Amino acid sequence: MSVASLRRAALDSVSGLPRAFWWLWTSTLVNRLGAFVATFMALYLTLDRGYSASYAGLVASLHGLGGVVSSLGGGVMADRLGRRPTLLIAQASTAVFVALLGFVRDPVSIAAVAFLVGMASNASRPAVQAMMADIVRPEDRVRAFSLNYWAINLGFAVSSMGAGFIAEFSYLAGFLIEAGMTMACAIVVFLKLPESRPEGRSGPGATGGTGGGDSVRLVTVLRDGRFMGVVGLSFLVALIFQQGSVGLPVAMGRAGFTPADYGMAIAVNGVLIVALQIPVTRLIEHRDARRLLIVSSMLAGYGFGLTAFAGSVGVFALTVCVWTLGEMVNAPTQTGLVVRLSPVHGRGRYQGVYSLSWSLAALVAPLMSGAVIDRFGAAWLWGACAVVGTVAGLGYGALMRRLPQEPRAEGDVTKESAVEKPVVEKSIVEKPVAAASVVEESVVSVKEGAVAEGARSLPVVAAETAALGAVEGDSRGEAGAGARVG
Repeated sequence: MSVASLRRAALDSVSGLPRAFWWLWTSTLVNRLGAFVATFMALYLTLDRGYSASYAGLVASLHGLGGVVSSLGGGVMADRLGRRPTLLIAQASTAVFVALLGFVRDPVSIAAVAFLVGMASNASRPAVQAMMADIVRPEDRVRAFSLNYWAINLGFAVSSMGAGFIAEFSYLAGFLIEAGMTMACAIVVFLKLPESRPEGRSGPGATGGTGGGDSVRLVTVLRDGRFMGVVGLSFLVALIFQQGSVGLPVAMGRAGFTPADYGMAIAVNGVLIVALQIPVTRLIEHRDARRLLIVSSMLAGYGFGLTAFAGSVGVFALTVCVWTLGEMVNAPTQTGLVVRLSPVHGRGRYQGVYSLSWSLAALVAPLMSGAVIDRFGAAWLWGACAVVGTVAGLGYGALMRRLPQEPRAEGDVTKESAVEKPVVEKSIVEKPVAAASVVEESVVSVKEGAVAEGARSLPVVAAETAALGAVEGDSRGEAGAGARVG
């Protein structure tokens, strides 16, 4: 592939997304650059504080329990209070509790503060996912979620390598750095991100009512059998991936490896995702989601299963490569599936319940890994991962047979998507008419104004429609809502 082709592919991957998305993306990147607690908590407790693997697992589970509570609460807050207030509350609280965690010494206090950190940090996840779905056009969402996931792992790769060396100098410094970076995220949200929650409306596709769609309640989500099946399978996959930050560091520590060794091995995960996530997404976005989820589950399970044979940092890194490939395939496919199944005015609650699968995995995985490593050894843990991956793959194979292949995204109109159609039509029918550029600039400026002011006047809509009709003729047609997973 030529340099020009690579440049064109890179531009295609990042172009056309709204300004608000990029501020949200920046907030995510800053947050992950300061990540420390989730990655090095197990090493901090076992190597620095001298606690057992079982106690480290208990603390990590309490961290996960906090996430279970806030996953549901954060989803409800995102629908009722709005995405922006939820992000501000969650990130500011996380900064305070992470800093406090670095100073507490009593075992009970450590466990209690870890619970608060988990509760505060996970409360922002439903709001981030819901806001991203609000501000990005349906046909661009898979790409947007992939870019966000790319930012997460770019920050993770950098922070893993840096934090490994920081931990050898001072664990407290790591806690304080994460607290500062999280507070910086809250400042970005406060200064740059507008509220994106859709206004209540009636009509096709409107599943919620005025005031954030309170008609979509948690009971509604829990009774959605198809969606809950996806949540259950997501829990199994998350249970496997959690071992990268829970079972793997403890096993490497028991085998005599240093925090820096673990940091270098796990950083391979972030580096590969940074390098390959966007190309992989472009490769898989039009392929059968059922096969992708089956393959990704198997890669995750057997990738961790191969860890049983690792005896050096290099071999550990190779096993990370295997399950990272599964992660790169699973992440955009699974996220796109969840958005497809979520009604517009219930996105916060649906995303909260989906986040619950990861929070429950964060609760169960440390208990499971700590107990298995203490009683039977790490090899049994890696074998269990292979079994769970197989079960998840078979589950996706059965569930996806009953899912519609290409659901329509009717009624999915937010402040951003109010001007989607003219922009899409402009890209479909390009004619060398001088007025075309004028119309395009007008539409883009109106689109940016819609993000800032959340409204457009009817005369502007009429003017755009008339101008586009003159330039492009009668080329009205639905832009393929199902071309990309929404």
